[in-house]
Amino acid sequence: MRQRKNVDVSSTNNNIKNNLKIPKTPKNNKFTHPLLNNNVFYLCLFFRFINAFFVQTYFNPDEHWQALEVAHHISFGYGHLTWEWEKGIRSYLHPVIFAALYKVLAFLNLDKPWFMIRTPRLLQSIFSAIGDLYLFKLSQEIFGDSVAKFALFAQLTNWFMFFCITRTLSNSLETVLTVVSLYYWPCIRPSASKIYRGSRKWGLAIAALACAVRPTSAITWIYIGLLELYLTRDKLKFVLLEVIPIGTLILGLTFLVDRWMYGSWVLVPLNFLKFNFLSSGGDYYGTHVWHWYFSQGFTVMVFTFLPFSLDGIFKSKQWKLSGLIAWCLGIYSLLGHKEFRFVLPVLPIALMFAGYWLATIGGPDKSNGQGQRSPSTHDGCSAKLQLAILFLAVSNIPMAIYMSMVHQRGTEDVMNYLSVEAYNGKVKSVLFLTPCHATPYYSTLHRNLPMRFLDCTPSDKKGALDESDRFLADPAGFATEFAKNWSIPSHIVLFDYQEKLLKDFLALHNFGEIKRFFHAHFKVDRELQASVAVYTRKGQ
Repeated sequence: MRQRKNVDVSSTNNNIKNNLKIPKTPKNNKFTHPLLNNNVFYLCLFFRFINAFFVQTYFNPDEHWQALEVAHHISFGYGHLTWEWEKGIRSYLHPVIFAALYKVLAFLNLDKPWFMIRTPRLLQSIFSAIGDLYLFKLSQEIFGDSVAKFALFAQLTNWFMFFCITRTLSNSLETVLTVVSLYYWPCIRPSASKIYRGSRKWGLAIAALACAVRPTSAITWIYIGLLELYLTRDKLKFVLLEVIPIGTLILGLTFLVDRWMYGSWVLVPLNFLKFNFLSSGGDYYGTHVWHWYFSQGFTVMVFTFLPFSLDGIFKSKQWKLSGLIAWCLGIYSLLGHKEFRFVLPVLPIALMFAGYWLATIGGPDKSNGQGQRSPSTHDGCSAKLQLAILFLAVSNIPMAIYMSMVHQRGTEDVMNYLSVEAYNGKVKSVLFLTPCHATPYYSTLHRNLPMRFLDCTPSDKKGALDESDRFLADPAGFATEFAKNWSIPSHIVLFDYQEKLLKDFLALHNFGEIKRFFHAHFKVDRELQASVAVYTRKGQ
C-alpha cells in the first residue's frame, strides 16, 4: 500500500488561483472600510462647500433661468418662465428640488438675499460630493486604491469640474447621476469583481432618473444598455424584468410630476426630441463645426489632464469606459448646437484615466490577469510623479479661480447688489438693456417688482430678429423706439459697450450712473463686455 504524500495546501491554492487567473487582493486596502469611505465623502463635501463659495461668476443662463427661476416661480408664485416651459420641452423634476429648498428657507424665515443667492449652490455641492465619492469608488472597483486616490485628485483639481459642478445646471446633476449609476452596472466592472444582487437595478433606476432630469442623457445609457445586453447571460430577464419595469416606473413618476406642474399631460422627452433633434431647434442658439468637441470643447474641459488621460486609456486598456467617452463625443458632434456642459457627464471618466496614469508612475506595470495593466503599489512618489502633480495643480488651480471668481462676474454682482437694494426698499422697477438672459432674475432679486428684459424667444419666421438682436444691432434706435411706450423704470442695467452708444438717451431721460461692476477682461461671444453699469433716475 502506497504511503499518501503530504500536500502543500497553500501551494495548491496558489496554483489554482494562477490557473483561474483570479486577481490578487491588494494587501493595503486603506479605503475599503465603509467608515473610511465616509471620510472620503466628508473630505469631498468640505471641498465642494468651499468650491460653491468660490463660484461667483456667470456661465450659462440655464443655471438661473431653467432651474432657479422656475423653482422661485413654484415656491413664491412669481418668476419668469421662458418659452421652453410654454412648449413643454423641460421637465419640472430638476427645478422642484430647488423649490423645496426655497420652501424650507421661507419656512425658517431665511429667504434673505445672502441665503437666496448662496444656498442653491451649496445644495448642489452636496450632490457634487456624492459624485466625487462614487468616482472614487468606481475607480477603486476597477483599478484599485492607488488609482482611486489619484482619480479623486484629478476630479477635485480639474479647472472645469471646479468651475461647473456646483452650479445649478441640470447637466451638473446629470453628471452626478451618471457617475453613481456607472458604479452599479456589472458591464463596467471587472469580470472577477463581486457585485451584490440587485446592483444593476439600482444602476437602471439612477440612469432612468438621469434621463428624466435631462433627456439627452439617453445617449450615455443607450451605449451602457447595449453593452450590458451583449455581456449579460440573462438577456430576457434584463429587458423584460428590469429595463421595462424600472424605466416605466421612473419615467411614469416624472410624467406625474410634470402633469401636476403643467396642469395637463405633457410628454417632455418627446417634445425635447422633436425640438432639438428632429427640427434642429437648438441651432437657433448657434452652431459649431462637427469636430468642435474633439478640437476645442472637450479638450478645453480636460485641459492639461488631456495627455495623461489619453495615455491612461491606452495603458489601462479599459476600452468599455473609453468607448463611452468616444461614443458621447461622437453622437453630440452630430448635432449643430454644441456647448461645453453637454459633455460634462463623461469628464469624470476622462479624469479617472488621468488618475490611472498618475498611479502608474514610479514602478513597473504588473498584470492583474484581466488583460490590463495594474498600477504599481509603490508608495513613494517619484520625481516624475511630483512634477506631474505640480504641473497639473499649477495649470488648473489658477484657471479654476480666475474663471470662478473673475471672468464674467459683473452680471452676478449687479443682481446681488439689486437684491440688497430691493430688500431695503430702494428699487421700484428694473429694465435690462442687455442681451437676453444676461443676468439672474427674480430668483436672486426675490422681490415681486416690475422687471423687463429683452426677449429672445425663437420666431416661427425664419430670419426674424428678436428684441435682443434688434437692440444689439442698433442700441440707440431700439431704446428710443422702446421708450415711446415704456413705464419709466427706477433702474436700468446695461453693459459698457452699449452704454457708450446710449449716453444721449440716458441723459435725455435723466438717468445717471449709480453703480458699476467689473465683468470681463476679454470678449466671449460678442464684443468685449468689460463692465456692467446700473443707472437710476436723478433725484429719485
